[in-house]
Amino acid sequence: MSREGADYELRARAEERDRISGDLLDLDAHNTYQLLKGATLRGATASRWAAAQASVAAMWALYDLYRAVLRQAEEVRARRGKPGTAELAEITALLTGPSVVLKAAAKPVEQRTLGEAEPDELLTLDQTVARMDAAFGEIAKTLQDVDAVWNPALPRIERAEASAQALATLTAEVGERLDLSAVESDLARVRAQVVEDPIGCAPPGPELDRLTKLLDASRADLERAVRAKRDYTARRDRLLAAIDTVRQAEAEARMAHGQVVVKIVLPPSAVPRNRLQDLLAHLAGLDAATEGWLTRAARLDALEKAAAEAADKARAGTRALFGLIGRRDELRGRLTATQAKAARVGLAENTEFTRLYERARQILWSAPCDLRQASTAVDLYQNAIHGGSR
Repeated sequence: MSREGADYELRARAEERDRISGDLLDLDAHNTYQLLKGATLRGATASRWAAAQASVAAMWALYDLYRAVLRQAEEVRARRGKPGTAELAEITALLTGPSVVLKAAAKPVEQRTLGEAEPDELLTLDQTVARMDAAFGEIAKTLQDVDAVWNPALPRIERAEASAQALATLTAEVGERLDLSAVESDLARVRAQVVEDPIGCAPPGPELDRLTKLLDASRADLERAVRAKRDYTARRDRLLAAIDTVRQAEAEARMAHGQVVVKIVLPPSAVPRNRLQDLLAHLAGLDAATEGWLTRAARLDALEKAAAEAADKARAGTRALFGLIGRRDELRGRLTATQAKAARVGLAENTEFTRLYERARQILWSAPCDLRQASTAVDLYQNAIHGGSR
């Protein structure tokens, strides 16, 4: 190796040493690495971490040997401004030859013999760097596998735990005890599994989904109870107004039924249903209820919904009843239009067609009118006229 080559190689190795030093320091400062160092691990994670720690120790030992050889080469170069052949040969041997002496690991007593000791291993600087790089990769893979579980799971666990704590405040406001012991126990179990054995534990996502859903449902129930307790008087007043709306809508439905039943044949099911009394009874029961607000809030929500549905059904029933009058008028119009067509095409005097017309007209202008029979009669007359005019 020439003097210029030696100087270039020394600079390159010094830069390499500094890069490796920076990587090792970054590894030591890595958040997950620090957490694992202080964690109580078990299972697959404990095994992987033990192997990773062994790799770290081996990597630092190799790095110290690497630095020692490089320092020795730098010292040889520093002896003379212009190194001679002997110095260049020594530098070349240190930088490119098997200059790193890796001591053989001591065997346990039960594995030793009285013969020759295990030989030391000789490595070049490149081989030493390759060993360090392989060890670093194993450690990085372990950290990556741990992070793949910790990064998504731990924040979710913390949010779930905070949600469970927040529920305690809501229970105090409602004045009721909500039993969350099972959820809290399951959360603690999931946390222990994730923290102690992230690599070996079952994926925590489905379990966290279940627990989060339970907590969200509990929060919704408590918030509903808080609102019901705080706004009960106002909501009761609105509920009374809604029940009055039901009273009016059902009265209109009964009136519509009375008007329509004399004109149209109606089935027994068309009689408007009276939901008003049930609503009033439920409201009275709610006023006298002794349950906690969790139960009363659910009953209040259900009663508000029932009142709105009762009014909607009563109004829909009224529209349906008057719609039957419209259906009768539509059939009358079709019959009249078909008779006019029969006259235009010269079929008005046909005895059979006249009989069909009179049959349909008799049904449509009778009271009450059977719409099913009327529709059939109009269709028969229409089909006859249309067929006869071809």
